[in-house]
Amino acid sequence: MTAPDAGRGIWDGEETRTFTGLPHDSFRILHVSTGNVCRSPITERLTRHALADRLGDPLWGGLVVESAGTWGHEGAPMEANAETVLAEFGADPSGFTGRELLDEHVIMADLVLTATRDHRQQVISMGHSAGLRTFTLKEFTRLVKAIDPATLPPLEDGLVTRARALVRAAAALRGWLLAPTAEADEVFDPYGAPLTFFRSIGDEIHEALDPVVTALTGVPART
Repeated sequence: MTAPDAGRGIWDGEETRTFTGLPHDSFRILHVSTGNVCRSPITERLTRHALADRLGDPLWGGLVVESAGTWGHEGAPMEANAETVLAEFGADPSGFTGRELLDEHVIMADLVLTATRDHRQQVISMGHSAGLRTFTLKEFTRLVKAIDPATLPPLEDGLVTRARALVRAAAALRGWLLAPTAEADEVFDPYGAPLTFFRSIGDEIHEALDPVVTALTGVPART
């Protein structure tokens, strides 16, 4: 198995989901878009920012957040407008490099959140039993909102245990809570668009992430 991006963790050579410097019991969230220079970097860094805001722990209790692109611009920097949007949210855009989605990224992920239904299908088509842990971001948000937090493991059991239970509960609801329209689960591509459109996409992603991070951590956003 090839080592993942060193900037996102160091593979320690074991055939387990273990990275040097990270807890052995970790939960990996993978955000997927097309080029991995606009939507998925925004989602990755907003997720990290939200987790840090709620938990204050740089390792977020074993939660690891990454991103990749189905046609990823390997080694490319984040789009400048995406960096601006992240900075406006107070998130850190620095040190990011794009990467192409590979089998190992899907294998390692406990939860894959995609920008569109097409990305979701591409991830699932890669195999690796990804179907039950792959959702569009907005689909996952819709499902999470329907889950009673009281049915999830308490925080005392650890964030990883809680996160895994959340994914199982969302997968069980998928056939019951359908999107109202075909476009409802899509985050459209702002690549090449002006900053105003990037801001609207950033707002969409931020709004979709809030209930997800709250469900994962049991901690609401600061007001």
